[in-house]
Amino acid sequence: MTSTPVGHLRVIVLGSAAGGGSPQWNCRCPVCSLAWAGDPRVPRRTQSSLAVSVDGRTWAILNCSPDIREQIGATQALWPTGEARHTPIGSVVLTNADVDHVAGLLSLRERSGLTLWATATTARYLRQNPIFSVLADDVVEWRTIEPEAAFAPLEALSVVPFLAPGKVPLYAEAGEVETDRRTEATVGLEVRAGDKRLVYLPGCALVDEDVLERAEGADALLFDGTVFTDDEMMSAGVGRKTGRRMGHVPISGDGGSLEAFAGSGIGRRIYIHINNTNPILIEGSPERLTVEAAGWVVAEDGMEIVP
Repeated sequence: MTSTPVGHLRVIVLGSAAGGGSPQWNCRCPVCSLAWAGDPRVPRRTQSSLAVSVDGRTWAILNCSPDIREQIGATQALWPTGEARHTPIGSVVLTNADVDHVAGLLSLRERSGLTLWATATTARYLRQNPIFSVLADDVVEWRTIEPEAAFAPLEALSVVPFLAPGKVPLYAEAGEVETDRRTEATVGLEVRAGDKRLVYLPGCALVDEDVLERAEGADALLFDGTVFTDDEMMSAGVGRKTGRRMGHVPISGDGGSLEAFAGSGIGRRIYIHINNTNPILIEGSPERLTVEAAGWVVAEDGMEIVP
């Protein structure tokens, strides 16, 4: 691990893939087939989550994926220390209530104190499901976050949530689904420590002027890289929905994130929440070379970011 001065923002990518991870457990699409075969160009990835710290001792988890137990085991900074029970995880912050961002909470039920930060909408989805009552109220503090209102999940760390174009979780869909509305169902996060600012937006259905303004001047942007082309899952024969229907703007094409952010003044540009069908997961692929030529980095599990 890299050495980071105390008081500086430090980020570890715990998981870089979209829901299902890569390879997905039941998938033989071209990318997953390479991963199952052990092709070194396609390292395995767990589901999307970040760990953020200022002092390197206490950490906030941004989205808690179903793979959190594996991710903790692979990240020494998150191991317990001392005697009996302990965790350096002090907070969990949620950007939405998607399964790949909340199911890991069920693995954090062994009565260690932490604070869970979520919008009222996201908290309501969780509270409506009695299984989340395993997060005992006497040890887990639920805190409501408001759009544009800064909060501090850790000392010296400031986070500002903002509404992002998106949709309700899959399990909450009913009737006609609006996929690019701004509601508390989907938020992005501006993360600040000292003079550094990171923007985390793993789910975004549209790159509009508001999104561009939010990302402008950021030291690092971790953005939705779910699909390379809008019809990617259909073309791979493994799905019936476009990326936009799932609430994810594609990387390529008209209105894609590659084009939309082309003239932006952003420091490090990093794609995260990458679907198992996305060919940018293959090192050296034409699609991977295209995003790299445009100044983007493809996130990998264990990647450390010091803006």
